[in-house]
Amino acid sequence: MTVRVLVADDQTVVREGLVLLLGLLPGVEVAGTAADGEQAVRLAAAELPDVVLMDLRMPRMDGVEATRRIRAAHPGVQVVVLTTYSDDESVFAALRAGARGYLTKDTDPETLARAIATVSGGQAHFDPEVQRRLAEEVARRPHRPSDLPDGLTAREGEVLRLIAAGRSNAEIAAELVISAGTVKTHINNLFTKAGLRDRAQAVTYAYRHGLGE
Repeated sequence: MTVRVLVADDQTVVREGLVLLLGLLPGVEVAGTAADGEQAVRLAAAELPDVVLMDLRMPRMDGVEATRRIRAAHPGVQVVVLTTYSDDESVFAALRAGARGYLTKDTDPETLARAIATVSGGQAHFDPEVQRRLAEEVARRPHRPSDLPDGLTAREGEVLRLIAAGRSNAEIAAELVISAGTVKTHINNLFTKAGLRDRAQAVTYAYRHGLGE
């Protein structure tokens, strides 16, 4: 299946370079290019790409606001941030806006291709350094059971925070000293309570409710 990708970046050289690179990737089709956030929002509505590669620092409308508007209007369009910036403020702002992936511009083509495939399939994909920072931030800021939304139990909140930190089911089981089956039960329960479909939505949900920041 072909994945249609919209490229949003204000730098012409970067934008054209990404178009050339994407053209070499099997199963990827360029749906269009945007030079700023406003244009990205318009093209996303017109083309309905599977994935938007979104720069953060752009004129007229930045990538965070563009991501927020695209995700609100078109939930089926996924956003992968591709930027020079990997500071905490940029990362967390992008995740709260609904980005499902976060990569820096020194990412190699293989990683970019994997991120596009992963995110178009409904999962999250983060640069390893970003993933490490998320894990550290989650571990640094525990929440009381009373802080949990949608009636989540304390254990379900722990599982959700570890999902947001990028842990697999096996890693969650080892960290919480419970069985893999129990982890699956907690995940099913919290997905039902929060109305989540997949882990990528769980990551966004966690950050929206302050469980990953």
